Formats: sequence, C-alpha cells, structure tokens
Amino acid sequence: MATEKDPTASFYSENAVTYAANSAPSTRRLDVFLSKLAPGAVILELGCGSGRDSAVMIERGFDVTPTDGTPEMAEQAAKHLGRPVSVLRFGDIDAVSAFDGIWANACLLHAPRVELGGIFGRIHQALRPGGVFYASFKAGEAEGHDGLGRYYNYPSKAWLSAAYETFAWASVDIDEVQGSGYDKKPTDWLHVLAVKA
Repeated sequence: MATEKDPTASFYSENAVTYAANSAPSTRRLDVFLSKLAPGAVILELGCGSGRDSAVMIERGFDVTPTDGTPEMAEQAAKHLGRPVSVLRFGDIDAVSAFDGIWANACLLHAPRVELGGIFGRIHQALRPGGVFYASFKAGEAEGHDGLGRYYNYPSKAWLSAAYETFAWASVDIDEVQGSGYDKKPTDWLHVLAVKA
C-alpha cells in the first residue's frame, strides 16, 4: 500500500476491527503450502490481517513472523495471536535468505502493478534456496478499484506468469478458481505457489 492517505490503506485502518472479526483461515491453500515445508520451518507472513493464518501455522509448530502493512491491522493480529506483530510494507522487505516460506494470502493484490516486480524480487531474495512462496490475486485485465474503494492490480494469468518469470523459480503453479471476498461478490482468483530454485 503506497501511503497512509491512499483509499486502500484507509479502508484497512478504519475497518480493522470489523475486518478481523469477519475472517477465517485459508485452510485448504495453507495445507498445501505447509506440506511443502519441513517441520518447524521459518515462515514470513505478509499482510496477516487478523492473524488467522499465522495462528494455524504457529499451532502446527512452525516458526512464524506475522506482519501487516497497516498498523491497525497489525494491532488486531497481535491481540489475536498474543504476540507482537510488526508493521511491514512490501517495499520494505529487506531480508536475505532468511525464510523457508513466505505466505502472502490476498495482500499483494493491493500492490501497484508497477511495484509488483520489485516486490517479487525482494521476496525471492528473502527466501532460502528451495523456499516456498504463496500469493493470491483477484484476476482481471486492468488495475482498478472495487466498490469499497480498495485498489487491486487485477492481473491476468498470463500477466502474472510473466511477472514471476523474471526470477529464478524451480516451479510456478497458478491455479484459477471462482470464489468471493470480503465484499461477498463473485470473484475469479489466481492462487500462485512458487518454489525458489
């Protein structure tokens, strides 16, 4: 999220409590992601929201660092998890070979298209060789805003594939499914699971 004044950041700041209360873990995708990691693997969660997914990973014995780009959301996650949650914006990821896995469920979809390549580079650098990276995006053809004023990069599968190809991944699997989101509207989703070479 670009600045505090942008409508996406404002939405999550102003609706943090409601948003956190209305979220449930992404168990199916999480199970696949975690199955590719060794027990106790070190995981960075980006855009952790309420902390729901981090809670599942911690429960299963993984070494998780939950983060969110919005201070108010990080505060909600900290309450839920009973531990500090750092405020981390995507452009500030500066770790090098520090994580076995990076989980970015429904958060990178808010990164401006022009910034996404650089963010993927930072994520790639933060992963150890063989590290696993999961992210999900709302599919589309052109960036825009939803009815709640939130910005989305709305990539197509081809556009997203090309963005990932810039970096050395051993594999990139993109799964297209229909579902919905916080706004309860029908949504085409792209779920991406990439393994660093």
